[in-house]
Amino acid sequence: MPTTNVTIRMDEKLKKQAEELFSDLGLNMTTAFITFAKQSVREQKIPFVISRNVPNEITVNAINEIRKIKNDPQEKGI
Repeated sequence: MPTTNVTIRMDEKLKKQAEELFSDLGLNMTTAFITFAKQSVREQKIPFVISRNVPNEITVNAINEIRKIKNDPQEKGI
């Protein structure tokens, strides 16, 4: 099967981190991206969840506390 070149631009630090991770997994950058592409085509979607920033535990707790106070004005915050 014929192959073609693909050029990807990314932050240098991210590239280094990705190369280290893929190396630990026994892959090089090319094999990792081909694996991603094959899995995407196989599943007909991005093979992981892409979402906006997910709040951390502290933020979630703060949101829940505000909701409690809002629903019960006599509830006191921490």
